[in-house]
Amino acid sequence: MSNVGKIALEEIKILVTNVFLKQGCNKENASALANTITKAEEDGSSSHGLFRVPGYVASLQSGKVNGHASPKIKQVSPVILKCDADNGFASTAHETSLPLLADAAKKNGISVLSIKGCYHFAALWPETEYLARQNLVGFACTAFKPSVAPAGAKEAFFGTNPISMAWPRSNNEPVVFDMATATMAKGEVMIAARDGHNLPDGVGLGENGEPSNDPKDILKGVLLPFGGYKGSAISMMVELFAAGLTGDVFSYEAQEKDNNDGGPPSGGEFIMALNPEIIADSNWEKHCDDFFQKLLSIDGVRLPGSRRHKNRLGDQYRSINEELLLKVKSFL
Repeated sequence: MSNVGKIALEEIKILVTNVFLKQGCNKENASALANTITKAEEDGSSSHGLFRVPGYVASLQSGKVNGHASPKIKQVSPVILKCDADNGFASTAHETSLPLLADAAKKNGISVLSIKGCYHFAALWPETEYLARQNLVGFACTAFKPSVAPAGAKEAFFGTNPISMAWPRSNNEPVVFDMATATMAKGEVMIAARDGHNLPDGVGLGENGEPSNDPKDILKGVLLPFGGYKGSAISMMVELFAAGLTGDVFSYEAQEKDNNDGGPPSGGEFIMALNPEIIADSNWEKHCDDFFQKLLSIDGVRLPGSRRHKNRLGDQYRSINEELLLKVKSFL
């Protein structure tokens, strides 16, 4: 196990903001990215927090990402918005476009947003939870470079292709899930490799195409979709939503275009917001809350997102791998 140190969340935010300013971001882009990273650490999602900083920095240093991006929004109909991310990080596009998406859904019952030309390296729950806190149902998905073999294959074709959904609850935290359509997010596999942990059966195939529990071997091979053919079909759906509907690249095209600097590839993201106040019956909130309470009455059940929400109620210090922390500070 690697050594860990304690650092306050506010220190994390200041540190990464200064790193991104130093590495070529303007204030707006650095702040948006720092917010995303700090939220991940706050919620205990270490694979999407400081762990991602070297990749973000690499993409700035290579010139791949525009650290001064100014996303442009076009509303092509009352319910359809398109965002040109200006070759910048997804976080900046989110801060620009999500309020407009929420407003459109509140007025019309539903709205969709396609983001093109962004670099998405984070969790998806910040987007969907933002919408849930606007009393909307949120859905989001994005593709990535190939690292997952379709069901029945041993060759990578899909990205880890995460999806997220958030459901609003006025008197409780929203219900939020955010999951890779692979058996495990690649960042979690990378952390397991760093810390010397074996993985459960079924996560992936090693370099020789055989099942493996060694994360280092799987990183040389391929991840597998969760649930076999079912997860593979959902991963294909993500490709079609995040690339087919947005007009951006599929995972294999992202691989062909990317400079492999260690940062995220350029791609698209699809986000949808639905307004239950317009779509559902007038008692939708109580009806759904009764459903959640019934679900929670089953022994051993917890609602998706509850662990992350609980982490927010703890102290404001987080345990960080010391080698990683030194690496991040070296970018100043």
